[in-house]
Amino acid sequence: MIRSILLLTLAFSLAACASESSAPAPIEEAADAPIVAQVDETTPVPPVTNASLPTITVYKSPTCGCCSLWGEHLEASGFTVETVDVDDINAVKQEYGIPQELSSCHTGVVDGYIIEGHVPAEDIVRLLDEQPEAAGLAVPGMPLGSPGMEVPDGRVQPYDVYLVTGGETTVFASHGAEG
Repeated sequence: MIRSILLLTLAFSLAACASESSAPAPIEEAADAPIVAQVDETTPVPPVTNASLPTITVYKSPTCGCCSLWGEHLEASGFTVETVDVDDINAVKQEYGIPQELSSCHTGVVDGYIIEGHVPAEDIVRLLDEQPEAAGLAVPGMPLGSPGMEVPDGRVQPYDVYLVTGGETTVFASHGAEG
């Protein structure tokens, strides 16, 4: 009975988020509409520590619970989160040039990088520390067990975090794979 209630709760959470964004297509090179990089290459940046983590602005639907949970994950990891509820999340994605195949239910912006979807805070910290010439990171869809998509039994659907550079994607980190 408890398992049925948990599954129904998860289904309702997913339905609320899914109604705000369409399911992403399989990952391919995003040559049609690359994310526009906003990195200033002229200013050296010191390594990022939890004490110096910047503010991340998160654009999300006001009804999406998993987006709020992702924001809580970021705050617990030391980020300051500024949440902006928007009625049309797809307009935000278009503004930042996020291709549908990289799309998720929320979009973040931090230090000139775009963070699409349920990217773990540790990967954002690594991005900020390494400062690659890239538009940002993306976790397409809503993988089970990713930050904000946790389930009580701890299951994690294996997923990749993609580094987006110019219209191409490469795997930046992998999570949930048994090894």
